[in-house]
Amino acid sequence: MNNKKIAVYGAGGFSREVAWLIECAHGSEAVTCFVDDNKSQSALKGIPVLTYDEVLERHPDIEIAIAIGAPATRKLVAKKCSSSGFQFAQLIDPKASMSSSVDISDGAIICNGSILTVDINLAEHVHINLDCTIGHDVKIGAYSTLSPGVHVSGNVHIGEEVYIGTGATIINGNEDEPLIIADRTVIGAGACVTKSTEAGCLYAGLPAVLKKRY
Repeated sequence: MNNKKIAVYGAGGFSREVAWLIECAHGSEAVTCFVDDNKSQSALKGIPVLTYDEVLERHPDIEIAIAIGAPATRKLVAKKCSSSGFQFAQLIDPKASMSSSVDISDGAIICNGSILTVDINLAEHVHINLDCTIGHDVKIGAYSTLSPGVHVSGNVHIGEEVYIGTGATIINGNEDEPLIIADRTVIGAGACVTKSTEAGCLYAGLPAVLKKRY
């Protein structure tokens, strides 16, 4: 019998998708509640919506899944949850495919249809959305997000708090010189990245070029 109990932090569209993932992986009873500090409803899809303080009071031992796409916000929420002693769920959709050489840290979420090949490392709270592909020898730093349909070729190193938009493609690097997506980079939807990026910048286009420094 599966006794896993998980609180989904967030109450938006991706939160409902994560709840579906949990149901597929652990059963319909595993989703205990949604967490929303500014809650405007008492329930979502028949599941209670609680504030953070309510979760801390009623479910102090529950696992947390942070269903927030924005990397910086996800990092802040993770630090708050850690300070209260919460543990984080590692969520992998049963229809995701990966080898045994994929190393996945706590808080990571891997959605339906994604394929991860070999010798891949995912740090804490990485989100791999629907139908992404990740090639060999890829590293993805903490709190980074791959939106639906992102394709990452081999020998790519993605830093922390990176956001890659829907349908973007990252061309492969080399074993001796990986292609590097630096910390806090934003890659626009549909972009094709062929070269390493600077930290804290927006890249977009075909091929992707620097559009903005934050």
